[in-house]
Amino acid sequence: MYAILDIETTGGKYNEEGITEIAIYKFDGFKVVDQFISLINPERPIQPFVANLTGINNNMLRNAPKFFEVAKRIVEITSDCVIVAHNASFDYRILRTEFSRLGFDFERYSLCTVELSKKLIPDQPSYSLGKLVRGLGIPLSDRHRANGDAQATVKLFKLLLSKDLEKEIITETVKADPKKQIDDKLLKLMEQAPIATGVYYIHKEDGTIIYIGKSKNIKKRLNQHFTNDNKKSRKIQEEVVTITYEITGSELFALLKENEEIKLNKPKYNRALRKTKFDQALYRFTDDNGYINLKVSKANNSNHSITTFTNRQQAKSYMHRWAEEYNLCQKLIGLEKGDGNCFSYTIKQCYGACILTEKAEEYNTRVQDLIHQNSFENQDMLIIDRGRDVDEQGVILVEQGKFKGIGYFNLNHQINNIEILRSIITPMNHNRDAQHIIQSYIRQNKKIKIVPIPKN
Repeated sequence: MYAILDIETTGGKYNEEGITEIAIYKFDGFKVVDQFISLINPERPIQPFVANLTGINNNMLRNAPKFFEVAKRIVEITSDCVIVAHNASFDYRILRTEFSRLGFDFERYSLCTVELSKKLIPDQPSYSLGKLVRGLGIPLSDRHRANGDAQATVKLFKLLLSKDLEKEIITETVKADPKKQIDDKLLKLMEQAPIATGVYYIHKEDGTIIYIGKSKNIKKRLNQHFTNDNKKSRKIQEEVVTITYEITGSELFALLKENEEIKLNKPKYNRALRKTKFDQALYRFTDDNGYINLKVSKANNSNHSITTFTNRQQAKSYMHRWAEEYNLCQKLIGLEKGDGNCFSYTIKQCYGACILTEKAEEYNTRVQDLIHQNSFENQDMLIIDRGRDVDEQGVILVEQGKFKGIGYFNLNHQINNIEILRSIITPMNHNRDAQHIIQSYIRQNKKIKIVPIPKN
């Protein structure tokens, strides 16, 4: 759990500043679950340049609560949380100073979004909050006011969590605040799990990830882990101390993140899932008569495939479907053998390529349409799917036929500007498994939106 906050102060000498405004958003890794926003009477004057910067003046704070009146609420909302702030050393120091004046030792683990951004979003021209979020297409209102800056930091931290493929943020968080082993730990862990689509990470006591999984219902999937009696499940049940989550909204994004992060983190109980997710591929060749033929065979690295299939049965099912959809000859796509015309010609679904009565150019046009619809080759496109919230959408970037990564956007200008788009994208590796996942998902989900990227 995270307490994402921003503080405005009076300015002045080091450790003599007072808080004038505070905003705290309690964030469970995928949504805000509580919040506290308040002006505070610092009981000391505000420096003129600070008043000009924030718009907060001494008159506004005359009837505001003093810090001791809100201290209990701050302790409650940050309890069992990691403090997250942009330039966290400043905000955390100010909070500790205010509490020390009350004789209370306020201690929390903290994370700085400046430091995380420099690591996970390198080469930005500036890491000041205003310039950074503007460059990432994140909306920011009420700059230099606690609530506006805290809301922007929530959105920035959400982006950083999605870009942290090696899960250093959540691993360090778990390590800093280990949960106690208790008899009913599995039940408590399951009760905390969301009923949502996403990726979950099972940690042992030192924060190490021992298993990564994905599900359309994380709570239901964890119930299966905790009630199964097989050897692997029993080992996970014994070692699990904490579970963290990343809600993806889209099942496709969950599949891609699971694939990427298992390869990166190599959790010890994911060994069975590191193998290739498909074994059949679709290839093309042109015969002596100039017709493009399609052939399904065992996938191999040496030949460039159009698309891939999980198994032979799935491949055969799609080939029959495509033969009907594109009026293709069943002989030229490997579904029939022998002399003479194919069966589809008899029922007028094939126009005679098998007996050379249809021109190769006409037949090949339909084959090329099929290939274009099911291949990444040389394509620049965006694949738009559902986001994590109702006002958000997810986007996959494919450039020159290569999968580049995933991201989320709220505003259309974020995907209309290619530079902003690249900034919000979490880079991922293009590999045969990722390509198979995307192509298989698109085949099965016809409503998914595909937007070509115009050539410059």
